[in-house]
Amino acid sequence: MAARCIPLAFLALGVTVPALAQSIPPPHAEVQTGWVGFVDDAMIDHAAFGGSARVYLTPRVAVGPEVAYLRGPGSDRDLMVTGNLTFDVLGPRNGRPPRVTPFFTVGGGYERHSDRFGTATFSSSEGAFTGGGGVRVWITDRVFGTVETRMGWEPHFRITGGIGVAVR
Repeated sequence: MAARCIPLAFLALGVTVPALAQSIPPPHAEVQTGWVGFVDDAMIDHAAFGGSARVYLTPRVAVGPEVAYLRGPGSDRDLMVTGNLTFDVLGPRNGRPPRVTPFFTVGGGYERHSDRFGTATFSSSEGAFTGGGGVRVWITDRVFGTVETRMGWEPHFRITGGIGVAVR
């Protein structure tokens, strides 16, 4: 019985793997800017600047790095470096992404915070994670815009927008 199943398994793989590979989107790269509010006694506003990249593992699941530089009041600065997992709610059709693609993102990594108190500079590092979602809108076959919101640790809310490109 097992001897008959092995050729069938190879036949199934031979049919499904090429079909799956044809519908996997190309890698994406994007730059982002926006607002981050850290939760404290009062919200501490930060401007956010960063970039990310995504490589698709399946037509709807991608992984990749993200770097975000956050500029707060005075000398308050944060750097977040995370690895993200993104899930596109809608997959490609006929080898093309839907014009509007909602997505969910989770990420984990590292955050470095620094601030000056008088003449001394204080710095700390810790683990970081974020989770949220957004929407990707295709402007051309290669260029897209994004809007997303996330929550994370250190406790914060993030709202960003960006522009990206599919690297073909």
